[in-house]
Amino acid sequence: MANVQIYVGTYNKYNNGSIYGEWLDLSNYSDIQELHAEMRKIHKDEEDPEFMFQDYECPDFFQKLNLISECHISENIFEVIEIIENCSYVIEVIEAYCNCIYPNNETIEDIIEKIEESYNGEYQNDIEFVQEQLESCGDIPQNLPSYIHIDWERTAYDIMMDYSTSENHYFRNL
Repeated sequence: MANVQIYVGTYNKYNNGSIYGEWLDLSNYSDIQELHAEMRKIHKDEEDPEFMFQDYECPDFFQKLNLISECHISENIFEVIEIIENCSYVIEVIEAYCNCIYPNNETIEDIIEKIEESYNGEYQNDIEFVQEQLESCGDIPQNLPSYIHIDWERTAYDIMMDYSTSENHYFRNL
């Protein structure tokens, strides 16, 4: 998985005209306590720093899962990263699923389970996807006469009612 990075400043510094902080790569820390210790070290000039995540580089769905925002980093972000790294799907598939379905109060475990149930692969377009699906399940006879033509555009339109797609990744609607 691509590294998750955050730029950590504080609200006090920001409110006093400074955006001083540092970029931290979460892969350099083993858990949230270690990350918090480093953030306190960076801002040791403040007695009780209120951290501000002024910028972050992470998959978009981290925000949908409420793992990170300007004023918050989830206590379980490291667990989520580990689960993603250990699952059998690349991050692009997980992101595509989240773009299609928009998980609402689901855990990363639930999302991966639903991907396992619904993921159909990556295709260039709906027609290629539908043609492959119908041919692989035997719905198109092998000995179809050459004078019979399939309107793949219309067929794809009808079949896609049961599927969602994002970034050429196809998911059956559950």
